[in-house]
Amino acid sequence: MDVLTMYRQVTRLPQGHRVFSRLFTLKAPYFGTVRPRFVELRPNYAELTVRKRRAVHNHLGTVHVIAICNGLEAAMGALAEASVPRTKRWIPKGMEVRYTAKATSDITCVAETDPGQWAGDDPDVPVRVRGVRDDGTVVVEGVIRLWVTDRPVR
Repeated sequence: MDVLTMYRQVTRLPQGHRVFSRLFTLKAPYFGTVRPRFVELRPNYAELTVRKRRAVHNHLGTVHVIAICNGLEAAMGALAEASVPRTKRWIPKGMEVRYTAKATSDITCVAETDPGQWAGDDPDVPVRVRGVRDDGTVVVEGVIRLWVTDRPVR
């Protein structure tokens, strides 16, 4: 079952967002380190929350930027799975981020693309990402670049 179909089915259930988030981290275990909680997933958009808790704190007591980057990459991965045409495959090839403010609350991680980005011949697909505090302040923003190519015919 593909990620978007699973999201749509599981999130209809009680505690569905929590269940989907757990299933996602079972498929990609490293993301479990930040315990992402998916809020929304649709083609070209993914949103999740990384809670401010001691396990993701830095020496200042704020959410460590690498934990936020892990949340951003999880959002990007879900977005890519929900957006890429069935005839194509993707792999991340780089991340460029700027740290713009202290992460003093839970962080909402958002990944976005435009529909036309998946349809062209250009294999370079930039995914816009940002991490946002509860008060709306952007704490991390940037781009994760994907390499999107045709899926081999079997």
